[in-house]
Amino acid sequence: MKWIKRIIFLILMIIAAVLIIGVFAPKKFKLERSVEISLPKDSVYNYLKFLKNQDQFSVWARQDPKMKKTYTGIDGTIGFVSAWESKDENVGTGSMEIVKLTPGERIDMHLRFKVPFENEDDAYFETSSINEKNTRVIWGFEGNSPYPWNALTYLLNFDEMIGKDLDGGLKKLKSVLEK
Repeated sequence: MKWIKRIIFLILMIIAAVLIIGVFAPKKFKLERSVEISLPKDSVYNYLKFLKNQDQFSVWARQDPKMKKTYTGIDGTIGFVSAWESKDENVGTGSMEIVKLTPGERIDMHLRFKVPFENEDDAYFETSSINEKNTRVIWGFEGNSPYPWNALTYLLNFDEMIGKDLDGGLKKLKSVLEK
């Protein structure tokens, strides 16, 4: 009986700690990774603005080749939506919409996740010239993490977890474009 009280006390202490940490943890996050690609900026930008091209380099797109994909609108234009449905819990179900295009510079997308959890975040690609023949690509994510879930930013290293997928995708993007 005494050990049951100790277990309950321990569980309550863990819950209290998460709630307290959540008060101080940031509620917004931003994560970026970059790569240098040996192609002119316009070539890289014109490839990235088409969301269907992400099937060639995104870690998540390549993780489940059997995922169901649907598209709405004209790819490479504002309002185009790429939706996916996967039985792989690491891929889940959701959609991505182009919300803003800054020609030659930036592609802004809004993500809506449904499974394994509901959430909305923003993603973007930025391209900048290093010189006439080389381009820096930044792949970024921004979002909100509501209380008390924001405490997980201290308990789990999202930068490392998601960052490795961005790094893998950018590495693949580089190899695809430099062929």
